Amino acid sequence: MTTQIGDQYLVETERTDPEIFRLIKEEERYQVDSVRLIPSENYTSRAVMEATGSVLANKYSEGYPGKRYYEGQRVVDQIETLVQDRAKALFGVEHANVQPYSGSPANLAVYFALLQPGDKIMGLALPHGGHLTHGWPVSATGRYYTAVQYEVDPKTHLIDYDAVRAMAKAERPRIIVAGATAYPRQYDFAKFGEIAREVDAYFLADISHISGLIVAGAHPDPAPYADAVMTTTHKTLRGPRGAMIMCKAEHAEAIDKAVFPGLQGGPHENTIAGIGVALKEAATDEFRAYGQQIVVNAKALAGELKERGFDLITGGTDNHLILIDLTGKKVIGKKAAKALDRANIVGNYNTIPFDTRKPFSPSGLRIGTPSVTTRGMKEDEMRQIGRWMDEAIAAVKDEDALDRIGEEVRDFCRQYPAPGMSVS
Repeated sequence: MTTQIGDQYLVETERTDPEIFRLIKEEERYQVDSVRLIPSENYTSRAVMEATGSVLANKYSEGYPGKRYYEGQRVVDQIETLVQDRAKALFGVEHANVQPYSGSPANLAVYFALLQPGDKIMGLALPHGGHLTHGWPVSATGRYYTAVQYEVDPKTHLIDYDAVRAMAKAERPRIIVAGATAYPRQYDFAKFGEIAREVDAYFLADISHISGLIVAGAHPDPAPYADAVMTTTHKTLRGPRGAMIMCKAEHAEAIDKAVFPGLQGGPHENTIAGIGVALKEAATDEFRAYGQQIVVNAKALAGELKERGFDLITGGTDNHLILIDLTGKKVIGKKAAKALDRANIVGNYNTIPFDTRKPFSPSGLRIGTPSVTTRGMKEDEMRQIGRWMDEAIAAVKDEDALDRIGEEVRDFCRQYPAPGMSVS
């Protein structure tokens, strides 16, 4: 097998550093030949990769457009302003900061802007699908702020908004965070906004996983209700690894000062340019159809797995991800994930709500459909993937069976080109 992207763009890498070149090509083959089901991963377009790998990697641009601490920014200022404008238009917000390096420092920047040390954060508990930066104790956000966590309902595994309201009234947090990394249902952002107003709290919507779905109209939009909206720019948005903070105009100055100079130095202008390309792509009818198909595919895959006896948290999905409790299959999540990986199906082991196992060896498996949808796969392909998953997990200790499935998966994947990569 040969892939074409290296022929044009990695010539100097191959000459200068053959070891790195070999590993990049190995990863490229891995991405082409596997069904990538990690919900937080995707394939960017060739255009996004070109912008991210452009001469903008040479720039150092502390500050903001028109207010830099370095000269030589006449072009960079135009690029960053353009990307800001695209973000504001696409998400319908008053202000956008496109400089955060990733989602974790972006969330920290929101807290830095709106809170004082020791103020109370209220977010979804990590074992129930939340994120480390929503106040979990091992995160800086749980050490420098007082954190309380709401949980999902023990029977339905859904967010209980009455319980969230009761906790907010009892705890009086300074900020309430809505968003998760492993919650397979939609968020009622209007209710979160209502609860935040009742207790005089800020409302942060972390839409890192679902921003592409929001753009596509496949998920409710938090912008009308939230003081700040944070998203990473990969995942369903299909851009490079970065983040954006969007907010009401009244918070713009505080947010900008929190990002720089509060937490960061010079922004990565090459990444910002890649974000700009992704935002332009996301403003198309093609992308809106793509975002809708992500959800259709997730439902199809969930349906196939349910028919095969898999226990799905909340009983299914209405976004891009599926969380599976493997207890009934008598397989530990970590062992299932490793078996699937050997069979060229890539997901991640994951804690489930009220898990009795430890986080590094939990009961669950988390999968999602952004990457496979990018490759043009649809409902029939999701059902085939579900069949392979069932077969691989049943053969978790049978390496020969897993290798055979892996060969079938590899041949299958080569029928669906990955952006920026091709197999000849």
